Amino acid sequence: MSNSDENNKKPSGIEIFLTNLKHLPQSFKDAAVRHGPPSSNRAASQTVFSNLFLHIHSVRTHRYNFKKTFTVGLGIASAAAFVILVITGVLLMIYYKPSLAQAYNSVKDIHFAVPGGRLIRNIHRWGAHLMVLGVFLHMVRVFMTGSYRHPRQFNWVVGMILFAVTLGLSFTGYLLPWDQLAYWATTIGAQIAGSPVEITDALGITKYIDIGGTQMRLLLGSDVVGEEALVRFYFLHCIFLPLVLITFLGVHFWRIRKDGGMSRPSKITDDMLVGTPIDVAAEMAFPTKNKTYGLMCLVKGDSNNVKNSPNQTVQSWPHLFNYEMAIFILVLAILIVLSYVSDAPLKEAANPAVPENPAKAPWYFLGLQELVSYSAFMGGVAIPGLAVLGLMLIPFLDRTRNQSGIWFPDKDEKTVFKSTVIFSSIVILATLIFTVNFGWLRNWYPQIPQMFIVILNPGTVITSLFVWWSLRILKKTGSTRLGAMSIFTCFLIGFIILTYFAYQHRGPNWNFYWWPSLWPTH
Repeated sequence: MSNSDENNKKPSGIEIFLTNLKHLPQSFKDAAVRHGPPSSNRAASQTVFSNLFLHIHSVRTHRYNFKKTFTVGLGIASAAAFVILVITGVLLMIYYKPSLAQAYNSVKDIHFAVPGGRLIRNIHRWGAHLMVLGVFLHMVRVFMTGSYRHPRQFNWVVGMILFAVTLGLSFTGYLLPWDQLAYWATTIGAQIAGSPVEITDALGITKYIDIGGTQMRLLLGSDVVGEEALVRFYFLHCIFLPLVLITFLGVHFWRIRKDGGMSRPSKITDDMLVGTPIDVAAEMAFPTKNKTYGLMCLVKGDSNNVKNSPNQTVQSWPHLFNYEMAIFILVLAILIVLSYVSDAPLKEAANPAVPENPAKAPWYFLGLQELVSYSAFMGGVAIPGLAVLGLMLIPFLDRTRNQSGIWFPDKDEKTVFKSTVIFSSIVILATLIFTVNFGWLRNWYPQIPQMFIVILNPGTVITSLFVWWSLRILKKTGSTRLGAMSIFTCFLIGFIILTYFAYQHRGPNWNFYWWPSLWPTH
């Protein structure tokens, strides 16, 4: 056989198979990753376009978004906490058994017998608290920087929904260990859900319209916290609410892109971008100082592309990705440290015959529990319902086009914020001091009809004074932004003080004590 025949000889099927097998890793990589390293702006843009997870970001990100004092990384930290919760939650599901007979013992096995189980459970527990705190502070940041304004009104509503779902996730997970703390905390939460019975009882219509009882049965699947509640909370916590949160989280990210990215000031100087990443090529191609404009045409309406020129922006890949990964690692590190320092609590197995005294709700509901102690309906339904509705409507009531993306952009906002902090603190502390020392209507007039207590109690007094203060600011300044700032700050300070007071100073029988060490021993 000649050399030419040997060269033209087709490889056998086995040789082709072995060659393909040899190149399998590279072939798989080429099929999955359709871009190279971000060696140029073009390559970085292709990376974002062709990657599912990176495509939630725009190709370029404004440098102002990397400013640490602007976002404080709270949104990314909350999302990172959720990812960690999903991973640790799946691992816990392998060993957890959602039944009254096995739930408590399965959690004990996870904590004491399963290798690494104690760390995973601790991370999950601390991650839940961190996520609630992160979402709450993220909402405060968005409001204080005016980032809810046009065109981001709907995304503010989506954020409020995400906050409610986050609370629901944390609350439903509270019951699953099935210990005394979980059982009685859930019982308190269920009683808050059933608080409308106070109104129907006062009106004498409970046997016809039992709204509170219906809400409790929908939540618990029964009239008491038992097997049905455990299974229902397990389903809500592990399947339904995570899917709801992922859905609205996707909408939240999508709207950030469609609404023109994150909010930022209309005029951004170089001094405001100190410490942020820089794209030298973009700055040289589009120098801010030498930029000229020409009038091409006039169009009606707003455009989200305003302020989106390449100058003062950087490629999202790798800058934004590195920023997000840094926050994710920081959140994970914090959770690991907390998990080594403090264990997730696990008390005795749940016993309905031995109530916890005091039986306290999870910390994020303690402010409500304090209000519920005055009036179940007002503290559990009316006041928080009005607060949530008011917060959702703020972007549609405050339609000013003032500066956004800056903390307190003018002196008036700082003045109103400081005066409101002082006013709301005085109102709440004075009310608490008065009720602790002198009681309220029921203490003075034991036979007073309950409807009077519902209408006139410390919670409604505080809320009425908050509304009066907000209307006073609105009338005096003529600014809906300042009116919204005052009412938001009032409820923020109210939440903080009431939560602290209920956590630190409420003891057995919900009586006042300066410190837990003063609680009676028997």
